[in-house]
Amino acid sequence: MRLFILLVAISLVCLSFQFEPLSSVTNWQRDLIQDGQWWRILTGNFTHTNFTHLFMNVVGLWIITSIFRPSPLLLLLNVIVISIAVGLLNFLSSMYSYVGLSGVLHGLFASFALNEALNGRKSSWLLVVAVLIKVAWESIMGGSDTTSEWIQARIAVESHLYGALSGLILAGIAHFTLLKTRFFSSIK
Repeated sequence: MRLFILLVAISLVCLSFQFEPLSSVTNWQRDLIQDGQWWRILTGNFTHTNFTHLFMNVVGLWIITSIFRPSPLLLLLNVIVISIAVGLLNFLSSMYSYVGLSGVLHGLFASFALNEALNGRKSSWLLVVAVLIKVAWESIMGGSDTTSEWIQARIAVESHLYGALSGLILAGIAHFTLLKTRFFSSIK
């Protein structure tokens, strides 16, 4: 039930950011962030170009959580950390502006899949490989023209890559920190 409430809350935040004045003050814009509007690093991920874009991303969020069933706390921490990572890593690209949850979705998928794989679910390695192939393909070939038409914007494939890498790193750190903690508690 708490996971459902968290998903509704994230969905409502994304929806509210579609309307003025929030849409103008939440999108990721390089120059405005550099001028001190730091919240855009996080909030740009929750703003979308149009309602089709919003719908696609919110449905993606609900599908990912229905596949992996993370705890509400794990989902919330992943969303926040990956959102900040994507927002910061976007400075490595030539993007001037960015909106959308898709970079975070790639990160969530990668994080949850790697977490399962590292905890013994061998089939989840296929999911990890699949997300890596997808972001590599997009980085080389570009995003889907059809999707770009639907969302009325260029697909920010850089954010997909940054999200996936952030998710993998986050899952790896969490897993190995937990192993280290277990190891040191077992020798006491």
